[in-house]
Amino acid sequence: MKFKRLLGALLLSGCALAQAQTPAASPAKKELVQKLLTLQQPGIENAARSLVERPAAQMMQEAGRVLQTQIPADKREAIGKSIEADAKRYVEETLPPVRERALKLAPTTLGATLEEKFTEDELKQLIAWFESPVNKKFQQASVEMQNNFMQKLVAEARPVVEPKLQALEQKVRTALGAPAAAAPVDSGSAPKATPPKAPAKAASK
Repeated sequence: MKFKRLLGALLLSGCALAQAQTPAASPAKKELVQKLLTLQQPGIENAARSLVERPAAQMMQEAGRVLQTQIPADKREAIGKSIEADAKRYVEETLPPVRERALKLAPTTLGATLEEKFTEDELKQLIAWFESPVNKKFQQASVEMQNNFMQKLVAEARPVVEPKLQALEQKVRTALGAPAAAAPVDSGSAPKATPPKAPAKAASK
């Protein structure tokens, strides 16, 4: 369905509202906005999942390269399974609170933008998603919505994601035999898991 596909793609990349205050919407308008948000709940949840899973996936890719190049073949399977289990546990523990924050944030970001930029009649057209000028107007508003929502979601999710991501990093380093990280990861970026080359030739006694 064109409506769900468009809004789903929009919310998947992350959406949000501008900071401006707007007058309170009528109950009828709020009901229409809530219906739109309910229709797009899967897209909101996908945005939260992407935020949680992307750094772990990047770390797993780096770990995979290390496994193939620096770990003996007879140990790769066991270490790989251990890392996969830790990454799965990280997602299972981190996703629910981030998803909860995303759903709680949606009415005051996505919903407020819809209330501000669309009339009740236009909201009805969005729900029905007939081909009309409102489609173009919605897409023009989408850039602002995308940027601000993701900024706010990152800020809301950082206290949940960073400690668990750092704990996962330490487990991956331990499994790969790499030194522990010297300091906590700065910001939400994924740490580089590539260990320094072992001085094997200089270790002879």
